[in-house]
Amino acid sequence: MTTQPQSPVAVMPPLPNRRNAELILLGFATAITALALLLVEVNQDQGPHWDLAQYTVAYLALFAGAHLAIRRFAPYADPLLLPVVALLNGLGLVMIHRLDIAEGELTADGLGGTANQQTLWTLLGVVGFSLIVIFLRDHRLLARYGYVCGLTGLVLLAIPAVLPRSMSEQNGAKIWIELPGFSIQPAEFSKILLLIFFAAVLVSKRSLFTSAGKHFLGMDLPRPRDLAPLLAAWVASVGVMIFEKDLGTSLLLYASFLVLLYVATDRFSWVVIGLALFAAGSIAAYHLFGHVRVRVQTWLDPFADPEGAGYQMTQSLFSFATGGIFGTGLGNGQPGTVPAASTDFIIAAVGEELGLVGLAAVLMLYTIVIIRGLRTAIAVRDSFGKLLAAGLASTLAIQLFIVVGGVTKLIPLTGLTTPWMSYGGSSLLANYLLLAILVRISHAARRPIVTTPQASTPLAAAGTEVIEKV
Repeated sequence: MTTQPQSPVAVMPPLPNRRNAELILLGFATAITALALLLVEVNQDQGPHWDLAQYTVAYLALFAGAHLAIRRFAPYADPLLLPVVALLNGLGLVMIHRLDIAEGELTADGLGGTANQQTLWTLLGVVGFSLIVIFLRDHRLLARYGYVCGLTGLVLLAIPAVLPRSMSEQNGAKIWIELPGFSIQPAEFSKILLLIFFAAVLVSKRSLFTSAGKHFLGMDLPRPRDLAPLLAAWVASVGVMIFEKDLGTSLLLYASFLVLLYVATDRFSWVVIGLALFAAGSIAAYHLFGHVRVRVQTWLDPFADPEGAGYQMTQSLFSFATGGIFGTGLGNGQPGTVPAASTDFIIAAVGEELGLVGLAAVLMLYTIVIIRGLRTAIAVRDSFGKLLAAGLASTLAIQLFIVVGGVTKLIPLTGLTTPWMSYGGSSLLANYLLLAILVRISHAARRPIVTTPQASTPLAAAGTEVIEKV
């Protein structure tokens, strides 16, 4: 009896998930943050002290905990997202500490008033990030609660408008909920909830948005009866601009909706109609409301009133001019001359002390996060995940453009914060939750697909597995 030779079964090794690379990059982020903090201390004649080592170890331990959550519950997540955000957060803490020194807000045993508060919010943000990674096992579950998220987001967006000014208004904008002991900016969380709602609706009602109407100038225009969702988004954004005097949130939410609409339909006509509606609303608001008119006039010529309405912008421009190409060096500039430097104008502080080169490096870090988010949108297999990842990444890009454009006088000032860098608990916590959802989607996009081939041979029938990596 002759025995037929059997083909050897190839055993594939486990695919790399790049978690060790993520841990090494977190170490680099911590080292850069510690070095930047040391430079500030030395240049401000504070001198190195043991508190720096304690903060460095605590910072590394905090993000190591987030890394362990990813390693255990989302092992195939993008390895660049968390380290890059950790570095941005660390540089933001350093600049806030630098501004505390400039404003004389140091404490005897800590970094300083606002820096200590921002450190606490960083702790809460990373904890919230870890909880989302642990308990959101499948991002597609969010699609089931799309309408709930949409309603909750609209309610959060509208609450400051109906509250009395004493409980909601700061610096002329009604965007806060003032509570005893702390305040919260609900629009930061509303943008995430509304993005989930937009993605869920565009997936379930895609046929409504892709129905073609008349053909005009090379574009397939939507049917008039299909314009209701776009009009609703336009009314909501204009309402935020009018009743809450918040130009930044209005532009951010509406632009994010248009991006998602274009991604879902691949029709530029929606963008053209949407931009036309927003332009019409902005022109009407300029003529009807004084606060919009002041913002635009200050943008056009801040030096017309350099000691009044244009003071903040002129000081920002002077900061960039002082920084030049390579900057004055951490701790050697005068960033405290710019009002609200730790919140709206932290980019100006970065531009002064790190110069054009340092600012370009910071913007490159943001670009990495945005590009990796868009790559996640391309790679993930479900339509809801594609739209949500594209929306989250696009929102970061739009917000960064609005912030940097306003600070550099490219567009009117809006009052938005720089993600992960500016002082503000609501912004920091909301952006960490946004990052956690993006990490979850990237895990679904990068994890291996395990399939069983059809039983064409006895070996295949026995259950040989084919694994491919996307």
